[in-house]
Amino acid sequence: MPLLAGVYRQPLNPDDVAHPTNPLASASDAPEHGPADSSADSYGNIASDQAAEEFSSVRTASFSPGSSPDPAAAPAPSTVAPSTVDRRSLPSPEVRWFDGRPVRPARKMWMTVTAYSPDWRSCGDSDDGITATLHSVTTNGHALVAADTRILPYGSMLTIPGYDAGHIVPVLDCGGAIKGRRLDVLFPTHEQARAWGVRRVLVTVWEYADGKGRVNPRKLR
Repeated sequence: MPLLAGVYRQPLNPDDVAHPTNPLASASDAPEHGPADSSADSYGNIASDQAAEEFSSVRTASFSPGSSPDPAAAPAPSTVAPSTVDRRSLPSPEVRWFDGRPVRPARKMWMTVTAYSPDWRSCGDSDDGITATLHSVTTNGHALVAADTRILPYGSMLTIPGYDAGHIVPVLDCGGAIKGRRLDVLFPTHEQARAWGVRRVLVTVWEYADGKGRVNPRKLR
């Protein structure tokens, strides 16, 4: 059985149409229901040039690159439900946690920062290992600060560039030479304190972000 363009075609009865290859075929051999269509092949398929051109133009208009798609045929755009999260309720990326409470930066201050160790070479006869707030020098992993409490009261929270990897450290001590905008940062050993030297840095002062006030560090022992 013959195939045409991948579609099975049922051949017509040879007696119904004139054979196209028979030189002896005449118009009298045409079927009685009407003259043969000059555009039909031996299987009754229409092969007019006009139909082929129309099909080609439709296919080109539908699939040519850059052509505007038919809006009626385009799928409806998908819709995404808006987020119901109130962004105002999300914590600020600058909020940190210290002593189990959220804190945020309050202000910045340029300060001169020196360093000390908890031994007699830095503290003289006050090398008992206890700070002015009666906390041990090992509090917060030896990371704490001495300050002028008129500028930064006890319990103030600071970040000091280059000290304790930028972690927040508390003001828990004071010193006779620490006046005004000066700080003294604690190191476990005298060698580490000497290696710090004297630096002028921009210090960040933090505040609690939970609406509660600062607690006296003497009451936190």
